[in-house]
Order: sequence, then C-alpha cells, then structure tokens
Amino acid sequence: MAQGGGRAVGGAVPALLAGRVPAPTQLWRATVEGLGAELAREAEQRRLFPWIAVAFGSGILVFFTAADGEATLAAPLIAAALCLVVTPTLRARPIALALMLALAALFLGYAAAAWRVASVSGPVLTRLTIGPLSGLVEGLDEREGGARLIVRVESFGDLGAGQRPRRVRVSHRAAQAVRPGDTIRATARLLPPPEAVRPGGYDFARDAYFRGIGAVGSLVGKVEVGAPAQPLSWSLRLAAGIDAARNAFTRRITEAIGGQAGAVAAALVTGKRGLISNETNDILRAAGIYHVVSISGLHMVLAAGVVFWLVRAGLALVPMLALAWPIKKIAAGAAMLGVTAYCGFSGWDVAAERALIMTLVMLGAILVDRPALSMRNLALAAILALAREPEALLGPSFQMSFGAVAGLIACAPLIDGRAFRTDNPSRIARAASWLATAVVGTLATTLVAQIATAPFATYHFQTVQPFGLVGNALTLPLVSLAVMPAAVLGMLAYPFALDRPVWWLMGLAVRGMLDISAWIAQFGQANVVLPAFGTGALTLLAAALLLATLPVSRLRLLALLPAGLGIALAASPTRYDIYIDRDGAGAAVRGRDGRLVVLGRPPGFVLEQWLKADGDGRRPEVVTGEAGPRCDRLGCTLVAVDGRTVAHVTDKRAFAEDCARADILITRLRAPPGCAAPLIADRTVLAVQGATAIRLGAAGPELATARGAGQPRPWQPKAIDTATPAARSEPPASGDPSAADPPDPPPSESPQ
Repeated sequence: MAQGGGRAVGGAVPALLAGRVPAPTQLWRATVEGLGAELAREAEQRRLFPWIAVAFGSGILVFFTAADGEATLAAPLIAAALCLVVTPTLRARPIALALMLALAALFLGYAAAAWRVASVSGPVLTRLTIGPLSGLVEGLDEREGGARLIVRVESFGDLGAGQRPRRVRVSHRAAQAVRPGDTIRATARLLPPPEAVRPGGYDFARDAYFRGIGAVGSLVGKVEVGAPAQPLSWSLRLAAGIDAARNAFTRRITEAIGGQAGAVAAALVTGKRGLISNETNDILRAAGIYHVVSISGLHMVLAAGVVFWLVRAGLALVPMLALAWPIKKIAAGAAMLGVTAYCGFSGWDVAAERALIMTLVMLGAILVDRPALSMRNLALAAILALAREPEALLGPSFQMSFGAVAGLIACAPLIDGRAFRTDNPSRIARAASWLATAVVGTLATTLVAQIATAPFATYHFQTVQPFGLVGNALTLPLVSLAVMPAAVLGMLAYPFALDRPVWWLMGLAVRGMLDISAWIAQFGQANVVLPAFGTGALTLLAAALLLATLPVSRLRLLALLPAGLGIALAASPTRYDIYIDRDGAGAAVRGRDGRLVVLGRPPGFVLEQWLKADGDGRRPEVVTGEAGPRCDRLGCTLVAVDGRTVAHVTDKRAFAEDCARADILITRLRAPPGCAAPLIADRTVLAVQGATAIRLGAAGPELATARGAGQPRPWQPKAIDTATPAARSEPPASGDPSAADPPDPPPSESPQ
C-alpha cells in the first residue's frame, strides 16, 4: 500500500514539474493513496491510539458546548456499545475500524461528562441571602487577612434540603480558633458562586459547581466553634486531619524561613498559597514562573524523581540486592507510593491529580518494561484524567499541562542534547559537555513548552511574558537542584524534628528565585496584555498542536493549515465596545478616543478582566479615576465611539430623562415598563443573560451574553426571583458576588 501510494504521488509530482497538469482523478487517487500510506505508517508506529484520547475529549466538548437541556446517560452508552459491537467485523478494513473506535470513544466522552454533571449535582444558591449558618469545617486556607473556609452545611437560615447548598466557601477574619473538623455556628452572608464576568470568560460558577460548592460569601460577627455532635466518618476525619496537618506544616515552614520566601516555600510543599502576597504573585507571573507555586507536573515529576533516585541508589549500594533484585522496578514502585502520598498531602488539587495520573502512568510503564515517556502513555493519562474530571478539559490547567508534555515528547529527539556529548576522557571536557547539555536542554524544553502552551495561556489570561524563557532558564535549575530536593528532605526530616535547618537552606534558594523574578519583572514589557480572541481561533490552534505532535509521518505537515488560520484569527480579534456587569453595577464603554471608559462602580476584579480582554494594560484604579462620563447623583451618561448615548442609572428618578434620550440604558434597578430606550440592560434582563457585551456597528448593537442561549447550565441558577426579596435577603450590594470572598484566578500551569 505504501509503495503504491509512493508511485502515485511520484507520478503526479513530476507531471506538475514538467508543466503537465494531471487529471483530477489522478490527483485525487494520488492524494488518497498517499494519505493511506502515511496512515499505514502511523498504524505501524502504533500512533493511532492517541487519537482515541482526542475523540474522547471531543465527546466531552460536544456535551459542554452543544448539549441543550438535561442529557440522558443511556443514549451515549448505547451508541458507544453499538459502535464497539460492530468493530470485530471491520478488522480487514483498518481505516473503518479506527473511525468506529474513535466514534465509540466520542460517545464515551459524552457519557463521562453527563455522568459527572449528574454525580455532583446539588443545590446552588439563587440570590444573596443572610442567615445563621451551621456546618462542619472541611478545609481551611490561611491568608494574610484571615482565612477561607470550606464548610459542609448542616443548616442555613430557613432553607430546606432541596434549596440549601451542601457545601459553601466563606471568608473569616479571625481563623486562629477554627480548625478543620470543627463545627461552627455564625451568621453568614452568602451569594451564588460568581459567573463569568464577560462572554467567553472563565466561569467561576462552573468550577465551584464541580467542587461541590453551592454558595460563597463571608462570616459576619461572632463565630461559635465546637466539636461535631456526631462522630465523623473515616473519610471526613482523614480529610480534616490532612488539612490540619498541612496548615501546621505551612506555619512551620513560614516561621522557619520568614517573609515571602517562607510563604512561597510553604506553597511549594503543602500547596497552601494564601500567604503569598499579590505583589509576589505579580512578580512570579511577570517572570513566567508562576507555575512553580502551583502543585502540578513539575512538582510531581521532581518528587517522584527524588524518591526514585534515592531508593535505587540505596539499593545499588548493596551488591547482592543490585544483582538479584529488579531495583529499577522497586524504585519505580516506591516512587509511585511517594508521589501519591505527596499529592494527598498537598490537597489533591485538580492540577495535582492530573499530574499524579500522568506520573503514575509513566512509572507504571517502567514496571511493565515499556518506555516511560511516550505519546501512548500521555494519551492514556489524558483518558484517565478526563474520565474522572471531564470538566477539566475546559480549563487552562489541563490544556496547558498536556499540551506542553505532548510538545516535549514530539520534540524529544531534537532537544536531547546529543550534539554536546563527547567521548573525550578529560574531566574538563566532560564537565563542559554536561553543562552545555543542561543549559541547552533547559532552554529548549522551556521554549517548546512555551510555544505549546501559548495558545491556551493567551486565550485564558490574555497575557504573554516575553522574558519567560529567561525566567525559567534561570530559576528552574534552582528549583530542580535545590528547592524540590530540599522539600523532600525536609518532609523526611520533619517526623524527627530535624527539618528547620533544611527549610532554612530551602529558603535561600527560594529567595534567589524571587530575586531573579523581581529583576525580570523590572524589564520593560515583562507582562504584555493581548486582546482576547474567540473559541474558533483556539480550536484551530489546538488542532494544529495535535496534528504537529501526535503523528510521526508527513501528516504533521497538515498542522500548517489550522495553525495559519488560527494565528490569523487570533491576531485580528473583534473587540466588544461595551461590557456590562452581571448585576448592572457598572459598565465599561469605548469612548471617542477608542479606549474603555468606566460607568458606575464595577468591582476592581471585574474591570481588570474587561481591560485584559480589550488588550488594555491599564490598572483598574487608573481607569476608574479618569474623567470622561458626565455623572451626577442619579447616574452617568457617555457618548460611545459610534455616537450612541449610553446611560447608567443608579436612581429611579433618572429613568424619566434617560429612557427618553439614551440609546443604551444600563441599570441594576428594574426599568419602568414604558422606558423608550432602544436597548435596555436592567436587573430583569441581566438576571437572565448574566454578564453582557455589546459590539457597536452600522447594523445596530450586537449582543453576546455569558449565559448564552438555551436552557441554563446546571451550575447556573435556574430561577432568580427579581420581583420580591425573600425574608432576610437583599439584592446584591456589589457587582462582585463574592466581594467578601473574591474568586481565585483560573488555575494556571506549565508542567515543564
């Protein structure tokens, strides 16, 4: 088949070079046979299996992006079973067999997403409510100004079991007296988990839903702390005990090191990042190394590598054991146990769990005498991770982690440093070779990982760190050779109370990392903000990454087409001219000078996301203080870039005038029935649409909404009462539904 394809292509190409145009049938036959030859090579190299993971993920995407309404689990399972039943009859037709298996994987991915949504289903609070809260503290994250608690709710106000969230996240200013496993009673101010602040933005409500959190907010007044009324189950006791140990370990490390170096070092070990200041976070992001403080692939690989090396080296010191026992497999098994324990101690964060699955698959390959790092293992890890958490496919952590590893595996033959190896017996020559290999390998792997993750990072965060290559090249050696080995050694020394000197040494390396990051952050344009592009460009760029990394044949050249189209779309995004907060507290409107101007009082976090989506690097406080709109006690008006008048009403007395003269009226109140404004975004409309963005054009305003069309998703409140406030309830007092408990940024990771 391959030879036939080669002859066909060989006959068509010379004809073109000679100026003769082959017949269309000849070109078509040559193309088909050529593709068949390349597919045959893919099958021989066993590189079709990774596409099963792609098909599985495609089924998940179909569920989350196209399913409208409640999907049944039986339908995709039956469809997948039918596809699998047919496969034995297709063994003589490999292409048809591969397509049928891919179709079965697609249906199974759809079923996994449907099952996951049904399994975590729970009540979500529909409006801000203040009332007495009683529940069990499952987890606690200490912060500079207090703590953030995860509470399993026993009672809240007069809400019944069908309306009461099962779990809530609340902030508390004085957390010293509260420990995981305690029962608390206090007055709580709870709100629905915050939805996306703009169409296409990161949906915090979806993330909270899959974590079992149905409301967020803060504790008000005195908090009563007591022991549980009934004995806890073993799982709750274990989870509470681990979280308490993590907090104690975090305090021990921060006290031993001190300052922000202590906070970063503790985060590297325990995953508790609450003590890291915003300034330090910004410095790490500007240097492109923020992924270091998130327990992820880098940490799991280093932790497993340290355990693997220690066990194997220790066994190799005993000749009898080294000769009689499979010490490599024993070391791999010990590394699997060690990295699993580390993941459990670090909190089983979603990014850490996916990194653990990938690491376990790699180590498991050693046990069965297979290559540890291969595309098949990566695909298997992706299927396992997505089967457990299908929603992860929509987030930046999964996309960036698996994208980076795929790029590194595909480029491994090019970046293994063989060109710098030498047979020269001189120690100086060997040292120079080792140093050159290490430096070039670090730079190459960092560059490959950044290229592979750039589409996802830019889509989700709208930022690019041009000096990230420098930051990673200078800091990763410190992390790999000093920080993480010290972390493992400190954890081993902790039971003997001999860990403080180790933390002090680790602190020196972390301070060096922070100093390098601060130096890079001072560079001009260390953090470049780019306009947000759409899902179409991201889909094309993701397809290009898959086509460039999964095949081993010339099929990789097919990646050029989606890559070119994706870059073209991403480079010319169509920006919105008006952003409206989800409850109408404020808006950002493009003025006559082409830049966004603030109306009302949108929360700083929301305004920051709007500015980044517009490619505007200004700080929110700078934009808020700029002049532009005409304001009084009743509201503000502004002439937009196309000449339309936009009004933001804060007092109902302004409706009479603004309804008559405004082209677009925005308010958190309910507009009167006779309001004549052509476009109204009031409390009733925004309760259905969520955050809204408007693109102004000659044909009229074009709207996009965060909730989109169709039925509400399971993590969105299905009914919001905008007519009559319930007892002890009130309309939101801030545009940010979690003003007292601000949402975490989307998880970022770059597992290099």
